[in-house]
Amino acid sequence: MARRSRLDFGVVLQTTPPSARVVDLAVQADRCGFDYVWTFDSHVLWQEPYPIYGQILDRTRNVTVGPMVTNPATRDSTVTASLFATLNEMYGNRTVCGIGRGDSAVRVNGGRPATLGALRESVGVIRELANGRAVEHEGATLRLPWAERSRLGVWVAAYGPKALQLTGEVADGYILQLADPQITAWMIKAVRDAAEGAGRDPDELTICVAAPAYVTDGSDAGLKHAREQCRWFGGMVGNHVADIVTRYGESSGVPKALTDYIAGREGYDYNQHGRAGNTHAAFVPDEIVDRFCIIGPVEEQVRRIEELRELGVDQFAVYLQHDAKEHTLAGYAEHVLPQVNRAGAATT
Repeated sequence: MARRSRLDFGVVLQTTPPSARVVDLAVQADRCGFDYVWTFDSHVLWQEPYPIYGQILDRTRNVTVGPMVTNPATRDSTVTASLFATLNEMYGNRTVCGIGRGDSAVRVNGGRPATLGALRESVGVIRELANGRAVEHEGATLRLPWAERSRLGVWVAAYGPKALQLTGEVADGYILQLADPQITAWMIKAVRDAAEGAGRDPDELTICVAAPAYVTDGSDAGLKHAREQCRWFGGMVGNHVADIVTRYGESSGVPKALTDYIAGREGYDYNQHGRAGNTHAAFVPDEIVDRFCIIGPVEEQVRRIEELRELGVDQFAVYLQHDAKEHTLAGYAEHVLPQVNRAGAATT
């Protein structure tokens, strides 16, 4: 596995009103040197993300935008493809489609995540149409005749064995929403093995790890505060882990480090989804917060990110759902990004 000379960086935002604030954070990320701006896609809990993408793209120069993640249940695949192709025509192929089976967007409505079969079909329909190619869909051959220049990658978010296999077989990229090195290594291997088994080149899949990052001053008090600001993330991941345990029991093969901690989980309130101080994340121990997130001073941020890069990660995306959004962006711009992606000398 080749180690990338340059690692991409992204930020993950909630589309919490006011939308202008979301756009401003995206503009800051662009100016700070980040490569991607992702948002949640949960249209009841937060504002509709797709109009906001247009504003972000109009006010930035470099970042690629997309959902982390959309799903086939609340979004018709042909509409999704047309949306991305339209943004690409307007702003020059600066979009990416993250997609999964669906969590808050479907559960808050009393629905259930899409089947893996529906996810597989959706990946194919969105990718083909948004890249200007024809696709068979519901008995018809469809094509967006105006989208010949559009280019869109479709990245799949997955945890369970069958979803990881699907990702390796059909996705352009893989999104893993946690930063634990042991679990990351296991997940990446599963995806790459599936890609190779399907006759694909595993190196062509982009690997994106997304997790909260909180830059502290190195003190015990700073660490304690950062943990409380990021504990919600273990609760969110726990929803997906609970699905795996329900479906596979102890036979999933998923590392026990991922499945054991949800033993104390007693339910989940989606009204607090993705929020610091989520009362339904109290079961998440400090150890899991430290493993799943990247918390600590700059040198610890760099160490953890370098560790992920050595495992084959191509992008680290920072969840900014805490009380230090601007501080995190500035810390990464001034210290973390330059250290991880060191520029060469002007002369030798």
